[in-house]
Amino acid sequence: MASSHEILCINKNDRQNPQERITHIGGRNSPTERWKLSLDSAIRSIENGEYSFYVNKGGQRVDVIISTSKSGRKYLKTRNDGEEPNNLLSLPECP
Repeated sequence: MASSHEILCINKNDRQNPQERITHIGGRNSPTERWKLSLDSAIRSIENGEYSFYVNKGGQRVDVIISTSKSGRKYLKTRNDGEEPNNLLSLPECP
């Protein structure tokens, strides 16, 4: 079973396309221990059943899933929760 981790921050590049903007995701294992994964590593870990990810939106857990753009590029997004902007893109930048 995949261990589940809350995403607390992201790093973005300067691209405008939301499917290409996130480069890294990050969170905390403890108050003093942070983790950070590249987008490709996070996608691989989900596909391999190693990790699952979620964000906390107003006290509600929203799962992060893999999606594929029209050009065939895989990216992460939250399950549709009816909120805009995308919950991942609205997270703060990781240090």
